[in-house]
Amino acid sequence: MKSQKTPQTMKPATAAKKLGVYLDATPEEFREGVVSRDELNALQADPPEWLRELRRNGPHPRQVIAAKLGISMSGLARSGITDALTTDQINELKASNPDWLQRERAIQVEVRAEAARLKERDAQAE
Repeated sequence: MKSQKTPQTMKPATAAKKLGVYLDATPEEFREGVVSRDELNALQADPPEWLRELRRNGPHPRQVIAAKLGISMSGLARSGITDALTTDQINELKASNPDWLQRERAIQVEVRAEAARLKERDAQAE
């Protein structure tokens, strides 16, 4: 007798994070249910219009905002940005290039350079 395999499911918040979208901006039926692995794969393979629109125009979650601005999540927190932003708002920040954004981008460059240095050092030690 074979046991019935139950589908792997996740909370909507987890699925939204994997899809790179802001949970509160998703449709109500997405937020109130559970998402199976198969459903998530289908959304990634052939995104519906609401998902394409969210990815294109936002509002975007913090990890996407940080990536689009080229800074870390910590830098985003230090800047005081705690809410989701739209693509237009992110582009406005990029265009105005405030002092805090320049500073956080410089910090990010230093962090990446140090990480590369340590990786090279460790590779040589082997």
